[in-house]
Amino acid sequence: QVHLVESGGGSVQAGESLRPSCVASGMTFLAYAMGWFRQAPGKEREFVAAIRWSDTITYYADGVKGRFTISRDSLKKMVYLQMNNLKPEDTAVYYCAAGYNVYGTNWSPTYWGQGTQVTVSS
Repeated sequence: QVHLVESGGGSVQAGESLRPSCVASGMTFLAYAMGWFRQAPGKEREFVAAIRWSDTITYYADGVKGRFTISRDSLKKMVYLQMNNLKPEDTAVYYCAAGYNVYGTNWSPTYWGQGTQVTVSS
């Protein structure tokens, strides 16, 4: 079965950076688009970023564009989310996700990780 495991969350001050990662198993890594969603308490789960499996084109939510960078490592079967200049509004559980492919921010992935907590304090 497909397994996605996130790590690298934590607690930081506003303006600092984190780089959570996600390792994939039980799948042909390059056949899936990979991405990140997040969910804050009492709010809907929202799209954050994604990267295509075919050509590595990336997509970002408006609120993180310019601050976050998604990347993937085919050899390690991992996807990363470099988060710079973090804001308190970024506080959420971040979920790794996988799907056949992505063509925009309106993406419905098939597989999900368990999530990693990111907390940003003022």
